[in-house]
Amino acid sequence: MALEINDLCVNCWACEPLCPNKAIFAASPHFEIDPDKCTECLGDHAAPQCAEICPIEGAIVDELGDALNPPGSLTGIPLQLLAEAAGAQAGTAAKVSSS
Repeated sequence: MALEINDLCVNCWACEPLCPNKAIFAASPHFEIDPDKCTECLGDHAAPQCAEICPIEGAIVDELGDALNPPGSLTGIPLQLLAEAAGAQAGTAAKVSSS
């Protein structure tokens, strides 16, 4: 039972000082969580503090790989609009690269 930080992490340092177990540490290319120290804040807090403070959707996942802050959860943007925006951005990038 431990959380993980994935490649979406931007190394903003928001989570590291909040971890009650000192399980989060700076690493390359992104922060990591020591699975031997991580308790998901059970017994200390109602929710994992790293996920509560993390400004990046999808950067912290549980043991099943499910994001604690899934896409749209922090911004309130519906997933359909996010997908449409990503498609529009990809179309614009394709036009620029072919020019």
